[in-house]
Amino acid sequence: MKKQDDELDRLEEEIRKLKNTYDQFFTGLQKVPPMQHRRNVENMIYELGKQKMRDNTRRFRYNQLLTRYNQYREYWARKIREREEGPLDFRRRQALMNEPEHAPTPSPAVAAVTSAPPDPYVRVALGSDGEEIRKLYEQIASEQLKANGKKTTVTFEQLGQMVQKQAELIRGKYNVTKVAFRVETVDGKVKLKAKPLQD
Repeated sequence: MKKQDDELDRLEEEIRKLKNTYDQFFTGLQKVPPMQHRRNVENMIYELGKQKMRDNTRRFRYNQLLTRYNQYREYWARKIREREEGPLDFRRRQALMNEPEHAPTPSPAVAAVTSAPPDPYVRVALGSDGEEIRKLYEQIASEQLKANGKKTTVTFEQLGQMVQKQAELIRGKYNVTKVAFRVETVDGKVKLKAKPLQD
């Protein structure tokens, strides 16, 4: 029993260390994610899971550690997806969330320039009727044509699913009912950016 408790203590400690290393990676202290350490932890979980745990207390503790680790895995996957949008976009989005909304200062009148309107965001509220999705779809089609002369390969239905999924994630994470989306072209690629809107 002592040996078995030691194994769970070691697993708990390794999960804690792995979480700390991931935290350092997300704050920029580590250059790469700790994949080898993560594989070692997952091997430990696998090996422990193969054992026949007759002791209810031990099995309960193992399941608790497994649940905690799976929550961390989902969190890490989400953070890595955010980072893949680009560090600048990530910092800009963080800054937007920490500052109150305010309109940009109007610049002096200049000869007609093909620039985006002052607020290029399209607001998508909970239970939207699809009009906002259509606006985004038209913007994507237009940007795609301008960027590389091709029609967009994303269908209206696919875009609707994508927007709803992203909006649900942001609503859940920031506890808001409205999410704003905008279309922009970066390095010839048309991208959809999102930000939470405070009610």
